[in-house]
Amino acid sequence: MALAAFASPYAAADDAGWYGGASAGQSRARIDDGRITSGLLGSGFATTSISNDEHSTGYKLFGGYQFNQNFALEGGYFDLGKFGFTATTAPTGTLNGNIKLRGLNLDLVGTLPITEKFSAFGRAGLNYAHAKDSFTGTGSVDVINPNPSKNAMNYKFGVGVQYALTESLAMRAEVERYRINDAVGNKGDIDLVSVGLIYRFGGKTPARAPRAAEPEPVAAAPAPELVAVAPPPPPTKVAFSADSLFDFNKATLKPAGKQALDKFAADLKGADFDVITVTGHTDRIGLHAYNMKLSTHRAEAVKTYLVQSAGIPSDKIGAKGVDGSDPVTKPGECKGQKVSKALIACLQPDRRVDVEVSGTK
Repeated sequence: MALAAFASPYAAADDAGWYGGASAGQSRARIDDGRITSGLLGSGFATTSISNDEHSTGYKLFGGYQFNQNFALEGGYFDLGKFGFTATTAPTGTLNGNIKLRGLNLDLVGTLPITEKFSAFGRAGLNYAHAKDSFTGTGSVDVINPNPSKNAMNYKFGVGVQYALTESLAMRAEVERYRINDAVGNKGDIDLVSVGLIYRFGGKTPARAPRAAEPEPVAAAPAPELVAVAPPPPPTKVAFSADSLFDFNKATLKPAGKQALDKFAADLKGADFDVITVTGHTDRIGLHAYNMKLSTHRAEAVKTYLVQSAGIPSDKIGAKGVDGSDPVTKPGECKGQKVSKALIACLQPDRRVDVEVSGTK
């Protein structure tokens, strides 16, 4: 969790929200044969053999709240399945034991993004488990307390990886360890290896592109004769806010961003030009290598859209990313190095995509 916070200083509230999901997989216990043998010996029985069932199927249902890109609080219900043993004794008899485990958990989850869609995570928290035992004896073995049970709180932890299938749906694989009380005075660990799906609620609404202020109407003086009015010159350089084109920390164009690029392409239609240069900019928050990759991907996304949707020849348009090396904000205007909502908002003008048209005729 500390590594996630250190490696991703650009985390912000854009990733906050509720989510839910379900996972299932194999659970495994380690049955203490030595304790069983010792208990039987204390009652006058020698153990001739023990067979164990240490594997079962477990599942969990969970929900949580993502505070930011790196931290979430997650709780849910788990069922670790059923485990058991059969001990054969002398004098002749058998002792059969089974345990079922289910309960509730609450974890703090720390996430470390590795790529735009792939991430690793770790969790630590508490589980409140209900252990229900069942013992039966045959032959000479007589069970005094056949159905003990216990509710107890213990720790749990785990690690895993996650892959985003879409903005709302992700797949998760993880390994967890649950500390459990078995209702007969013994503590042990249950491991659950599971695969599941996560759904994030409340997708972000695309921001509307700001409308330019319309000039005040001016009464025109009567003209002595009709004259031809030349069409307005094509735009030579337009700066698009990255927040209007993309979601935070993403390089996929939003609907509002596509509309803004469609308007730019319409204004350029019919113009004769040499080349269009698309330059992606980030703010100064975050790692240089990551920001270079993000700004380049955003510039390439704009280039691809203008080529495919606006019909601009691919050999007349180029794309590049320049990190946060060319800010719009003035030195000292946005103070502080610690990431906060105020700093992110102040640096908003720096997060942009510039589209420059050269050699217009």
